[in-house]
Amino acid sequence: MRLKKGPPDFVLFITTLALVGMGLIMVFSSSAVTANVENHSPYYFFQRQLLWALIGLVVMIVLMRINYLRLRALAFPLMVVAIVCLLLVLTPLGVEGGGSTRALGLGGLSFTPSELAKLAVVMFLAKTMEINIDKIRSFKNGVLPYLLVMAVICALVIVQPDLGTAFVIAGTIFGMLLVAGARWLHLGLLGVAGAGAVALAIIVEPYRAQRIVAFIDPWKYPTDKGYQTIQSLYALGSGGLFGVGLGRSRQKFFYLPEQHTDFIFAILGEELGFMGAFLVLILFLLFAWRGFKIAMNAPDTFGSLLAAGITIMIVFQAFVNIAVVCGALPVTGITLPFISYGGSSLLFTMAGVGLLLNVSRYSTN
Repeated sequence: MRLKKGPPDFVLFITTLALVGMGLIMVFSSSAVTANVENHSPYYFFQRQLLWALIGLVVMIVLMRINYLRLRALAFPLMVVAIVCLLLVLTPLGVEGGGSTRALGLGGLSFTPSELAKLAVVMFLAKTMEINIDKIRSFKNGVLPYLLVMAVICALVIVQPDLGTAFVIAGTIFGMLLVAGARWLHLGLLGVAGAGAVALAIIVEPYRAQRIVAFIDPWKYPTDKGYQTIQSLYALGSGGLFGVGLGRSRQKFFYLPEQHTDFIFAILGEELGFMGAFLVLILFLLFAWRGFKIAMNAPDTFGSLLAAGITIMIVFQAFVNIAVVCGALPVTGITLPFISYGGSSLLFTMAGVGLLLNVSRYSTN
């Protein structure tokens, strides 16, 4: 299939660069104190994030320039690689950190397979849904196979344990089924199955139940289960309209845990205030608008589903992270795309944007 090629979506490209730029600034600001104490350099985390941002930019540009139809053949191999890597995490090759084993050690670097799995799932679903688009309204032949895919991938992620990423993957699959035209009744059954799986995961691991209790009333447990949520709300509340000033956060002085990763949005709100937080929300809304516009104007089903899946994956994760930081959802342990510190997260998110920009080059409008 020969497609007419044009320039990539300029608004999406600039929006992505703006989010990455804000991320680099906030990683340095939020991590400088911790980095100086633990690694004897305030630039420790910033330098690594900058390196991954540059690598991610190169990957994004490369993927933007290769016809996405050629990349369709990588969907199955990428899925296999992702599953193998998720299994390897459960072996002695897995690297423990923060009470869980989510990464593989590669020399002096670490790699998080669940980040690869998110992108692999989107590509796999886009290709298989294109092939079976006429069966998508059938539960047995349309929805059930993807329910099994979701069960396998999410189970491998949950045992790490990483319920937050499993939730994002499940939400992405649900969204792609909706875009592909699955029936609401079938999606409702899928939602019930997902809720049951979450309930089981909470029962199996008592600490997850404790997070639910702390979410309902964090001030009842101010020194343990509710501590992180309370400190996050303190950070956001003290920011006011314009913030206390860039680099002047008080919560980053070892009051708020995970201040440069999962809860970086709280530091951003403290230092840049409501206006800074609102700007981030606007950028993600811009990203969603351009992403879904690209999906609607894609020249083929695979491109449309690929664009929609990547957009859902990134925007949904951003929504969940911000909701957690604001106390609207229980603590899940996922990063804010583009903003939080994390090489694997930034690299595969920017790779996804590269594919999204790729589809935009062949857009019919």
